[in-house]
Amino acid sequence: MDEFSKSQRARFAIRTFKTIADALILRGYYKPSGRSGEALSESLRRFDPEIYGSMSDHRIVELKGLEYVLDRMPRGIENCNRIILTADENFNDTSFEKITPLKRRRNSYLVSEKEICFVVTRGLTEIYDIVTHITFLNIESQKIHRQIFRNDGSICTEWKNLERIYLDETPLEGAALDKALWNLSTILGRTYREVRKSYERFEEHHGKNGNHNNGLFAIVYGMGLRILEEIQSNNALLTIHFTPSLQEMIGRHKYATLWAKNVKRNLHELGLQNRPIHVMSANMHSMKNICYGAGFLQKQGRQVPNDLYDMIGELRGFDEEISEFASSFGFSYLHDTSESSIDVMILDVCKNRRENFHQSLHYNFRYIKNNKPVIVVIDYAFGAQAFDILDEFLCPSNLQGKAVELEIRSINIMGKAGTLPGNKGDIMLATAHVMEGTTNNYIVHNDLEMSDFDCGYPIHVGPMVTVLGTSLQNRDVLSRFHTSSWKAVGLEMEGGHYQRAISAAIIQGHVPCGIKTRYAYYASDNPLNNGETLASGSLGDDGVKPTYMITRVMFEKIVAPPQE
Repeated sequence: MDEFSKSQRARFAIRTFKTIADALILRGYYKPSGRSGEALSESLRRFDPEIYGSMSDHRIVELKGLEYVLDRMPRGIENCNRIILTADENFNDTSFEKITPLKRRRNSYLVSEKEICFVVTRGLTEIYDIVTHITFLNIESQKIHRQIFRNDGSICTEWKNLERIYLDETPLEGAALDKALWNLSTILGRTYREVRKSYERFEEHHGKNGNHNNGLFAIVYGMGLRILEEIQSNNALLTIHFTPSLQEMIGRHKYATLWAKNVKRNLHELGLQNRPIHVMSANMHSMKNICYGAGFLQKQGRQVPNDLYDMIGELRGFDEEISEFASSFGFSYLHDTSESSIDVMILDVCKNRRENFHQSLHYNFRYIKNNKPVIVVIDYAFGAQAFDILDEFLCPSNLQGKAVELEIRSINIMGKAGTLPGNKGDIMLATAHVMEGTTNNYIVHNDLEMSDFDCGYPIHVGPMVTVLGTSLQNRDVLSRFHTSSWKAVGLEMEGGHYQRAISAAIIQGHVPCGIKTRYAYYASDNPLNNGETLASGSLGDDGVKPTYMITRVMFEKIVAPPQE
């Protein structure tokens, strides 16, 4: 009963956070240190997201959560006291610096040292994501600020030393670095080893790869200094603004409409608009590699490994070269120009040749030549954006004065997800999508079975929970979904939204009722296990096998005659 009440409280806190966030978006602004901002912070603390680790412990700064958030927010966000979320903005002809976070496709512009602007193109999920991260950063900034002062009100020596390091900007090493990290550990309430590890993690991307963060010393100093400035002046209070253009965009498919028109226009220009279309949501490499990788290696005069997964290792670092090779065999790449941040690959499979396929693939070349399937691979959507883009793509369009209705044969969704019963790298097959925070649930007639995959590989079959965001996950709620009669096997962000679009298209008659749908996910994390959340890092090489196994199975379902 205690566990059940915990999950109830967490679910209520998630709903409260969403309700407050929706109200603030409509109001147009809020201050994290004000009453509305404190209500958001309290809701976040109450449902205690797994990805934010020890955020609720006021004694220590949550370092893993800080790494996770700053990998997904623009460099310098810790210094800003004015944050604008807008839409319909074009900053191409301005002096504003465009900053792209390391691990999130996000359009952000540094207006000044204290002001940053997000151009939101991916809908409500992106807004929730930004607001949640800002709330977390504000909570951690307040923790840092509390460590700055001694009991008598004077500033501690450790903060003075940190300020000197920040202003000096001289790179530290050796004994000087050790001492600086030791002082920093006092401010953060963490051990020296924990701080050292976090420092090295931030340094990997500080000054490299586009300078994705300011380094741990500057980040901690900026977070604490912002709260100090807030206390000294009301004019320095961190304020989040939601512009009218953003408010008007919510619920509309502006960017998705442009994206869908661009894709359909390219299909028309390639003469593929009347061919059987198989839609696949996936990454931008796996389908291309299994269809053209073997042929590319042969052209290079290199031996093709017998094992498909071994071949993938041989293809690393040749992405552009493989695309150029594949372009001679029906491959096209469409870079997104709609600001949706979703690129597209089009594969006219009947223009390929047997030699380009890896020998382990099962296909019927006569069936390919007779049916002429076209595979449209769309890059990963972000949360509710999945509904927008698929809804627009499945609807008829008007091109060059003519109504164009595509013949959609199958919809294949491959995604990353958190597993509930298994481990990182496991595969999950959806039988339904349960929408967290709503009463919407969708049955999935999944055209994938355990027998389609490598024998003995860990596969879990059952409902998937579609969550509001990566940060809005609570152990008690997820455990309840897994152990109750729901028997959920995983959590993800897009599947329920894709299925909502498919159901709408069936009702409207845009796709047949019996359209083949396929949902398979590989586990990127296990939020029920300590140290296995998304904040613990990516799968790395462990993700190759499940990713390419799912890709292979979906490809074979498309290019082989249906089983009667």
